[in-house]
Amino acid sequence: MSQVPDLAAVKAMDDADPLRSMRNQFSLPEGVIYLDGNSLGPASPAVFNELAKAAREEWGEGLIRSWNSAGWFDLPVELGDRIGRLIGATPGQTVVCDTTSINIYKALHAAMGLRRGRSVIVAEGSSFPTDLYMAEGVISTQPDARLLLEGVDAPTIEELIDDRVAVVLVNHVNYKTGELRDMAALTQRAHEAGALVVWDLCHSAGALVVDLDGARVDFAVGCTYKYLNGGPGSPAFIYVAQRHQAEARQPLSGWWGHARPFAFEPRFDADAGIRKFQCGTQPVLSLRALKAALDIWDTVDMAAVREKSLALTDIFIRLVEAKCAPFGLALESPRGGAKRGSQVSFTHDHAYEIVQALIARGVIGDFRSPAIMRFGFAPLYLRYLDVWQAVEILEEALRTEVWKDERFAARAAVT
Repeated sequence: MSQVPDLAAVKAMDDADPLRSMRNQFSLPEGVIYLDGNSLGPASPAVFNELAKAAREEWGEGLIRSWNSAGWFDLPVELGDRIGRLIGATPGQTVVCDTTSINIYKALHAAMGLRRGRSVIVAEGSSFPTDLYMAEGVISTQPDARLLLEGVDAPTIEELIDDRVAVVLVNHVNYKTGELRDMAALTQRAHEAGALVVWDLCHSAGALVVDLDGARVDFAVGCTYKYLNGGPGSPAFIYVAQRHQAEARQPLSGWWGHARPFAFEPRFDADAGIRKFQCGTQPVLSLRALKAALDIWDTVDMAAVREKSLALTDIFIRLVEAKCAPFGLALESPRGGAKRGSQVSFTHDHAYEIVQALIARGVIGDFRSPAIMRFGFAPLYLRYLDVWQAVEILEEALRTEVWKDERFAARAAVT
């Protein structure tokens, strides 16, 4: 889109939107424009109904029997296959379990085990911090292991990949800037050096077209509470390519990863497939909420999601730069859509206060230190009109300097 759209053009885009009916499947508060689905997706009435059924009928009436009669035991694998469809993974390679952090730990350990004799993990200096924390934890258990960082030890990840590297840990979409990595190219570069790759999909699953199998990815992890709308703290997922599953070993050898968990054998014998990457008993109510959230995706074309994502983010950038140019905002995200995920970030010296002023006016985005205003665009429920109205409210907040009210400077625990 080469021009800034007017209101009539924005409304016409909503009328022509092939995803417009999807909005009705979400529970969105009146008077709120929600631009934070890249941090926590909204709920849906279907999720409320599923939770009520799981709690009142299956737990309340079925009790322990529901592990079998309601299919609780197999939910992690069944939901994993459903997420697999959205991330380009054929069945049997994805399981829903634990948290993203724990799954990163598992994947890195497994990759190091598959590349014995190599001692280096490569990651981004700008990575989401938990990825780096877990990488630090892994190297603390490995003699002579090292963590090398893009932006610290070399300007680019590609320059760090050599025959010492066991595994590269990389975010598909940068959590602050929204910059999108070329998955196929970087995976190939790592493989040419004999290294494996773990992709963090937290900011791309449910927002972008992802093709793990096509890119020959080794491992991937991601959360389900952002674009997949599974609920706060909903379980994460881990993908392990079929070609690695027989040999791969993860360090958290809990009983749900056992080949025969209810044989109660005293020694661990890992399941032969993806189930080995589970650990302990999984949270059934959260899994059932995720099940209902994924029902919404059954008929969704990810190519249509990506097309709308690009349009939403492009319009937002153009409108902000056209209407808010005098107020000191600077675009932090890539301008070109091909290098951008489904979020847009702007910097400002008073980013935190501005975001709080917007939230008070019904436009919910978030802040990332030190000075980033971050806005996520979830195509299933966002309208083009929402984008137009959000920018109007942003311009008004900047022009009137309402953000200078001292209440907006008080830092909350979660930003």
